[in-house]
Amino acid sequence: MTDRLDSMGLWDALMGLPEQVAGAVLTPGELPLPAHDSLQHVVVLGAGPAGLAGDVVVATAGPLLPVPLVVVQGYTLPSFVDRGTLVLALSNDGEDEDVNEAAQEAALAGATVVGISSGGTLAGLCHGWGSPHVSVQAGHPSARASLGALAVPALCVLEDVELFPGARQWVAAAVEQLQRRRDALSRSGNAMEAMARRIGRTFVLAHGGGDVGSVAAHRFKSQVNADAKVPAWWAVHPDIGHDELAGWGQHGDVTRQLVTVVTFRHDSEHPQVDRRFALVAEQISEVVAGIEAVLAEGDGDVAQLLDLVFQGDLCSLHLAAEEGIDPGPLPAVDSVQAALRA
Repeated sequence: MTDRLDSMGLWDALMGLPEQVAGAVLTPGELPLPAHDSLQHVVVLGAGPAGLAGDVVVATAGPLLPVPLVVVQGYTLPSFVDRGTLVLALSNDGEDEDVNEAAQEAALAGATVVGISSGGTLAGLCHGWGSPHVSVQAGHPSARASLGALAVPALCVLEDVELFPGARQWVAAAVEQLQRRRDALSRSGNAMEAMARRIGRTFVLAHGGGDVGSVAAHRFKSQVNADAKVPAWWAVHPDIGHDELAGWGQHGDVTRQLVTVVTFRHDSEHPQVDRRFALVAEQISEVVAGIEAVLAEGDGDVAQLLDLVFQGDLCSLHLAAEEGIDPGPLPAVDSVQAALRA
């Protein structure tokens, strides 16, 4: 579709994701960091798309770390933050007020704060504290187009403090998979374009399983909101099989016309989660417009999660294109942010 609206260049940004991820890798030893044996916990700060970048870090590195790793998407830190805490503050432009406020609270508590942004207030704070700061490439058309630029340096920092050995190898595998996926989806009529047409004007409910699937489903929900400017929701197994499944007991005559379920599947799913996907599909197949599957490929969780992100992002852009929507501007969000600043 050559006449699609794209005033901010989000299509080109997505197609450049392999290069963005590769270019975000830090040189080992580039930052002055504490010894790993002095660290007792890791906290990632992020808001909106940067918070999702933090979720990528937790989903891929968290299960392998010898210390707890949590994401904070707000103003207030957990009470355990102290001198034994490594705090990774993620912000595309360095101007997220909640991230900056939480980072200041962490610095006052004696934590090691590493800022990751293109500059802004966050960079100034880090320089004032004498804290490490990673300058990510500026000029992303939107914060949601900087996922790799924010998540990858955080993974490298975790490798450099010896909490996540092999991070750079997993990132390299992700770059290879993203290049393969881009080649497969660059042609007209590709799988994500076709899926967008099947979704049509129905509402999306994204289902994921485990940490990787949960982040992929959340990301897709957010991208459908932002790019196509329509409501969307997400949920995760095994929780879906408890209360949420019961919610399909009524109004099937309505939901089968309005809701498409999109599942995000990967190789790290627990065997019982795999069964849950099948059992839930049996229960709801007659009361939804359709059930679509997005399948991950690649070596390792970093590659598989970013592969799911790439596919979902492309589908959301196609959803916007089908309706003649410009995916870039977010006037409603800008209005709220302006009111907060005022």
